[in-house]
Amino acid sequence: MSITHTDAAPVYGSGKLTPTEPRVAQRKPISLPRLAELRARGEKITMLTAYDATFAAVADAAGVECILVGDSLGMVCQGLASTVGVGLETMRYHVESVSRGLLRTQGTAWLIGDLPFGSYHEGREQALRSAAVLMQAGAHMVKLEGGGWTAETTRFLVERGIPVCAHLGLTPQTVHALGGYRVQGRGDAAATLKRHAHELQDAGAAMLVLEMVPAVLSAELTLELPTCHTIGIGAGKGTAGQVLVLHDMLGVNLAKNPKFVRNFMAEAHSVQGAFEAYVRAVKDGSFPNDALHAW
Repeated sequence: MSITHTDAAPVYGSGKLTPTEPRVAQRKPISLPRLAELRARGEKITMLTAYDATFAAVADAAGVECILVGDSLGMVCQGLASTVGVGLETMRYHVESVSRGLLRTQGTAWLIGDLPFGSYHEGREQALRSAAVLMQAGAHMVKLEGGGWTAETTRFLVERGIPVCAHLGLTPQTVHALGGYRVQGRGDAAATLKRHAHELQDAGAAMLVLEMVPAVLSAELTLELPTCHTIGIGAGKGTAGQVLVLHDMLGVNLAKNPKFVRNFMAEAHSVQGAFEAYVRAVKDGSFPNDALHAW
């Protein structure tokens, strides 16, 4: 069995992955310059969440460029009502698990670790300490939520060699302040979201997750942020890339899926097949379907 990655469209083998079996040929390791190359040639960036070694290795073998160890694990793995209860030590454990899975299978995906609620809110020094924990566990980049005050923290981390992914729109760590899981960036709020996005790019953020943001606004921001790659989730197809929660796109979430999610497992013969279908759909533009958005 061989799973071969190339710089263009990946070619896959049997559809099965033995985690300890090295691949005969690999794509180049994903890095910030490689992601910039993808965007420059108009190729969409693919991202999925993963929380353990095996799923991370399978996602990597399927051609997913970026793996996010999200604090969404609190909801899909721990059964919590929100991400607020996830702690830094839990995130460290899962980042380390995912990193081991990629190392054992010679994986090349770019690994992002979520900074959980309360781990960066006291100030930039706390953020640095927390980021160091995830980077030492194997993350290549850390993600933090919110705009405004987070720009200073982002700049502080980037100046110290820690790549940062920002997150605007629906920010789950502040869901109680937002009044629930609802669309962000409508009407007058669009100007504030835009300002925060530009501030984060200026501070050095290399990626920006846009969650449940109107598709028109996401597309405009993507054009306006040449050095900060926008990654959409429920934000239309005009972003530089897409991300979904692993359990959502496999149709095994404990809760009802948001309407913008596609169940890629429904027509697949394996988990890796579902991941491959997701990669193809993002790359060819058939996912997401903007017609499914009510915003």
